[in-house]
Amino acid sequence: MTHDVVIVGGGPAGLSAARRLAVSGIRDVVVLERESEAGGIPRHCGHTGFGIGQFLALPMTGPTYARRLVEATHGIEIRTRATVTAIQPGGRVHVTDPETGPTIVTGRCVLLATGIRETPRSARLVSGARPWGVTTTGALQQFVYLKHAKPFSRIVVVGTELVSFSALLTARHAGITVAAMLEEGERITARRPGDWIARRVFGVPVLTRTKLVAIRGLDRVEGVELERAGHRETIACDGVVFTGRFQPETAILRGSSITLDPGTGGPAIDQYFRCSDLQIFAAGNLLRPVETSGLCWAEGRVVAANMILSLQSKLPEATPAVPVTYAAPLKYVYPQRITGEMGVAGPMPPLRARVSRAARGRLRLLVDGRELWSHRVKLLPERRITIPTDRLPPVGAQSIHVELIED
Repeated sequence: MTHDVVIVGGGPAGLSAARRLAVSGIRDVVVLERESEAGGIPRHCGHTGFGIGQFLALPMTGPTYARRLVEATHGIEIRTRATVTAIQPGGRVHVTDPETGPTIVTGRCVLLATGIRETPRSARLVSGARPWGVTTTGALQQFVYLKHAKPFSRIVVVGTELVSFSALLTARHAGITVAAMLEEGERITARRPGDWIARRVFGVPVLTRTKLVAIRGLDRVEGVELERAGHRETIACDGVVFTGRFQPETAILRGSSITLDPGTGGPAIDQYFRCSDLQIFAAGNLLRPVETSGLCWAEGRVVAANMILSLQSKLPEATPAVPVTYAAPLKYVYPQRITGEMGVAGPMPPLRARVSRAARGRLRLLVDGRELWSHRVKLLPERRITIPTDRLPPVGAQSIHVELIED
C-alpha cells in the first residue's frame, strides 16, 4: 500500500496536516491512529479551553475539539487501532491492527505526530510498595471522561505544570478531593496565578519545596510520605497522580536511522520540519515536551505545506546544513539545523527554546560569531522561548549559535 502521505498520529498536529493536504488537493493520505478514536490527548480532557483560534469559535471542551478536528478531515482515510511498530528508509511504515494484522504502508512523505507521554512513577524513583492507585493525568482523564468512573475519593497531585491543573479540573469534575499539590521547586512550574487559583478556587494546598519520599499501602494506596523543610509528614489518600515531566513518544524510532536530539528528546529537524531522513517529517509535541494543542495544530499546517513542496521536488537537498548550537542554561533549541537556502518554503520559522532552570539576562542569536539579535529576558523552565530568524542570511552562514548571558 503506497500513498502520497502517511501520517502517524491522529492528534491536533496530524489531523491539521491531513486537513491542509486535503484542501490543497492531495487526498491520497492515510492517518494511522493507535487508539480506537482519533483526536489525540484533547479527547481525554473534558474541561474547556480548546480550539481558540482554530475554529473561530468560543473555547470548547477537549472531546468537542477532537471531534471537530476529525470532522475537518472529511475524505481522508483514518485507520484507528493501527499501531506503528517501526519506521524504515524509503518511507516504509510497519503497522499492525486487529483486522489486517502486520502490514507495511509506504508514503512518499511520512509525517510523525505521535505526541508525548508523562513520566510515570517507575522513572521517578519514588520508594514504597506498588499498590493500586498510582496513575498519571492521562490515565485519570480516561477513567473519568471516557469510562465515566470515579477511581479515587482523595488524591495527591505530584507536579505543578499546566497539565497538573488539568488534573485538578478532572478531579473536580469527578467529585474527587485533592488533598495537596506537590512541587519540589521554590515556585510552581505553570504560570502564576495558578497557585492562587488552586488554593482559592479549588481549595487545594499547593506545597512548594516539598518532595514525595514514599507511597504507603500494600494492596491499595493509603497515603504518601513527604519531606518539607527537613521534616517528614504523611498525607492520607487513596490515589497519587503523577503529572507532567513529558517525554516525546519516540518508541517507534528506536532502531531506526532517524537522529534524535538529546535536548528535546525528539527527532532533530531542519527548518522544513524534516528529520535526518528527508522523507520523514515531524510535528507537534513529538518535537519537544510540551506545547499547547493550538501550537501543535499550527505546526501541522506548516508541515503539510512543506510536504506538498517535497512531493513537487521543490525542497533543497540535505546539504549544505548549518547546525544550530546553544549553551547552558538553555535546555534545547530547535530546529536543530538549517538546510540549504532559507525562504524556499516561505518565511523561515522562528527558533524555539527552553531553559533547564530559572535564569535572566540577555538572550543572543549569533551567526558566524556576529550578534544578529538580542533581547533581555527573565526565563523559567517549561516556558516557550521564541527567537526571530528574519535577520538570518539566506545563504553562506557557517554557524548559528544561541546563548544567554546571565546577569
